[in-house]
Amino acid sequence: MTPPPGAAAFLDAHGWGGAQILPVAGDASFRRYFRAVESGRQAILMDAPPPHEDPRPFIAVAEWLVERDFAAPAILACDLDQGLVLIEDFGDDRLREAVDASPEEELSLYAPAIDLLVRLRAEPAGPVPPYDRAVLKREAGLFVEWYCPAVGIEADLAGWDAAWESVFDHAIAETPVTVLRDYHAENLMLVGPERSLGLLDFQDALAGHPAYDLVSLLQDARRTVDPAVEAAMLARYSAAADAGEDFMNAYHVLGAQRNAKILGIFTRLWKRDGKPHYATMCPRVWTYLDRDLAQPVMAPVAAWFAANVPSELRGDPLALSA
Repeated sequence: MTPPPGAAAFLDAHGWGGAQILPVAGDASFRRYFRAVESGRQAILMDAPPPHEDPRPFIAVAEWLVERDFAAPAILACDLDQGLVLIEDFGDDRLREAVDASPEEELSLYAPAIDLLVRLRAEPAGPVPPYDRAVLKREAGLFVEWYCPAVGIEADLAGWDAAWESVFDHAIAETPVTVLRDYHAENLMLVGPERSLGLLDFQDALAGHPAYDLVSLLQDARRTVDPAVEAAMLARYSAAADAGEDFMNAYHVLGAQRNAKILGIFTRLWKRDGKPHYATMCPRVWTYLDRDLAQPVMAPVAAWFAANVPSELRGDPLALSA
């Protein structure tokens, strides 16, 4: 977590000369984050190095959200050639740690995140690419591309494609909305004395089905969400958004699609990128995936999994490949 070579000059050019640059975090991509601290003020420095990363989608979505009174961080300065962006600092109070510290408050802490999605659903989709059938298919395919070979499965690829094609109609929104795509407890900040929600990590936003971000939140790959909490928050959303059976079918199709994708991504992060701790989260993701596959709408995909992935190969791919 050494600051990028141009960081000091970038900060100096934008009125933050002499700021202390402290590491905050990296993530599953090439992006890294630092905190610039100077004369009693602080901001977050995003390092999104080209050609691996492009900060322009983050900036565009942040500005779109702020214009609609959603709490995305303000853009303070940017240098697109270097991939450096200085943004408003929302602090360190994340929903993840808040819930872990006070599990008895889990429902009350999650409720505002549900209410925000109800508000977001009411907005026409922003200027982002479509979350269409081709994207859904490509993402789901990461499972058979990475997870299956890692645990020694020769998957029926034609059957895989056919099974998903038979359910994807449920996941295509008649009226798309902005889908933030990484809407979960580690990307939701509790900001200020009132602890209002602040949004992070939305640069991959697409225009798709509003159920997707609910899946991100309530089938969180990084922390276990109890089924009772999931059910209570789905009921809260459904009551506010008048979401019925069609919406719940979309929720389970997108839940299965997202969880299959994550199993592929987490396996790739271990195999290709040398980040084995992601493999240890796969058993949790399997729990969610099996829950979605048990729904009637997922019967064709569930049949494929039953025929191709025995229960003893549903777990941590690193451990299973040992």
